[in-house]
Amino acid sequence: MAKTNPGRFFEDYSIGQVIDHAVPRTISGGERALYHALYPARHALYSSDEFARASGLPASPIDDLAAFHVVFGKTVPDVSLNAVANLGYAEGRWLLPVYAGDTLRSSSEVIGLKQNSNGKSGVVYVRTKGTNQRGETVMDYVRWVMVRKNDLDAPAPETVVPSLKPALAVEDLTVPQGLDFSGYDFTLAGEPHRWGDYEIGETIDHVDGVTIEEAEHMIATRLWQNTAKVHFDATFRTGGQRLIYGGHIISMARTLSFNGLANAQIIVGLNAGAHANPCFSGDTVKAWSEVLDKAETAAPGVGAIRLRLVATKGGAPFALKGDDGKYLPEVLLDLDYWALMPL
Repeated sequence: MAKTNPGRFFEDYSIGQVIDHAVPRTISGGERALYHALYPARHALYSSDEFARASGLPASPIDDLAAFHVVFGKTVPDVSLNAVANLGYAEGRWLLPVYAGDTLRSSSEVIGLKQNSNGKSGVVYVRTKGTNQRGETVMDYVRWVMVRKNDLDAPAPETVVPSLKPALAVEDLTVPQGLDFSGYDFTLAGEPHRWGDYEIGETIDHVDGVTIEEAEHMIATRLWQNTAKVHFDATFRTGGQRLIYGGHIISMARTLSFNGLANAQIIVGLNAGAHANPCFSGDTVKAWSEVLDKAETAAPGVGAIRLRLVATKGGAPFALKGDDGKYLPEVLLDLDYWALMPL
């Protein structure tokens, strides 16, 4: 009996299949320190216990995307170890803050399957949830990933493509219990711009750029335990280049967005996301945002803002797609998310 795990291939999935992922992980301050070392993360709520307490929380949570990466990383050996690429996201919700001392685990349900026309791979749709040590769901999201077939003669499954919301409504969002921005300190946060200062349709060039290094990418994939072969094994891809982990680009772009969106403190919803083109070490990542929507919430002083975050490898800001409707080759990421901001 084989003792090693070769990972699942496309023909190994079935609709309704539920996968409980190993291994639970207890969060410590080390995750925050490493996250802030990998990305120049500066949002005040995730940097300062005192700022978080002044905003109604018991302490500073772990960065929302750091928690996402932990939950995501658990799924890789079972969902995307043999992936060609992670393709997209939808219906992502952050339901509870994650604090140092919390233990996270993940489980996924297969909700869609579609074999590609070449017969060599297919797309697997999963809904993943992350839970804490009390069994509470801290986040859930849908993603779809292209996975290789191992047995090319395996029959194609019935095609099932799930119907997903194009965007979460503000009513779908969960504001952390106790959050109160009515006494928000804009000086400590780093920018004066509040919810009312942004207009739907406004675009923001975040100005700064970061050149991606192979070493930091490998630290990130190990930190989040994303052992997908395309990220780890340089012999696995034609040309011998490791593909930069998409979550690394998401966090880098979000961090760059601080310059212009320093007060978009908490990510609470992920409407859609696409890794438009591959990123490799040596590429310089820049970012721009577009305001897509705004809404008030019931929490004191707290507004919700829907943003498109685009990461590029040196492209001009605000250019996204060509006349053919396809992403321009310099576009790396197109992410649509909701964040909470002081009114």
